[in-house]
Amino acid sequence: MVVIGDLMTDAVAQAFHPLARGSDTPASVTMYGGGSGANIASWLAVGGVETTFVGRRGSDITGRTREMELMGYGLDSRMVMDPERATGTCVVMITHKGDRTMLSDPGANARLQPEDLPRDVFGPDAHLHVSGYTLINPDSRRAARVALRMARESGMSISVDAGSQAPLKRAGADKFLEWTQGVRLLFANLGQATVLSGTDDPEAAAKILTARYPNVVLKLGADGGLWASKTREGAIWAPAEDIEPRPGSVGAGDAFVAGFLPEWLAGRHPKEALGRGHHLAARALHQPGARPDLGEDQPVRRGAPRGQRIR
Repeated sequence: MVVIGDLMTDAVAQAFHPLARGSDTPASVTMYGGGSGANIASWLAVGGVETTFVGRRGSDITGRTREMELMGYGLDSRMVMDPERATGTCVVMITHKGDRTMLSDPGANARLQPEDLPRDVFGPDAHLHVSGYTLINPDSRRAARVALRMARESGMSISVDAGSQAPLKRAGADKFLEWTQGVRLLFANLGQATVLSGTDDPEAAAKILTARYPNVVLKLGADGGLWASKTREGAIWAPAEDIEPRPGSVGAGDAFVAGFLPEWLAGRHPKEALGRGHHLAARALHQPGARPDLGEDQPVRRGAPRGQRIR
């Protein structure tokens, strides 16, 4: 498996009370390794999938730490050091009610270049997953598009995720659909699917998107997830696992992708693949940070609040 995407540091700030604008609000602030592409690659590697991660980091201590973390998961890190830009950072602000807003500085991620792509990882027996953030960012887009072209030419199967709703909308649905021609599988949450399809009905959105992608997976958070195919009438739905989420949890959507992909590529029934995706998402909701916690306990199944979403 080859993953091309973003490497970030997540600064997760969880407020204990309503935000006191212009003043101080008590909160917990924790730092974790993040980045959608790096998260997915980490979950894949921990699950026993031979995984190569391609990205760009700063030459700072933070970048070195983040890359060492990736190597600790057992993946093949093909990071390029940027001599000017710092390693990317995302500030995740979580209100006392659980609503979250992300302030993202891609840093070195935005400078990923076509020449950063290692040619030896492209081959007909491999699968390529491209992070939507890499494709949406205008400065790294050319590298992402070259990677997609090289994968198509070498006969690889390809999947992409839709990144994030707001930047996807700014980039434009038509453009994203154009850039991802030839992709076999699209992952999106409902907000992203709405941007790309024009409807917020999950089954209708998935059906519309199968005109562009042979397979579509929608992550619907507490409402589960669904898979739709160009060759099948009707979507297949699977429920999410009921758990007690850890306050301030992040990265469940990335874990879901890493759970779904190996099962689907192995030819398992889509419902089984969805179930595996939900299982890893539940693990992510139960632990600190967006990467696998190798010492974490299994999720506590106590009926997760229906407002808890896989992003």
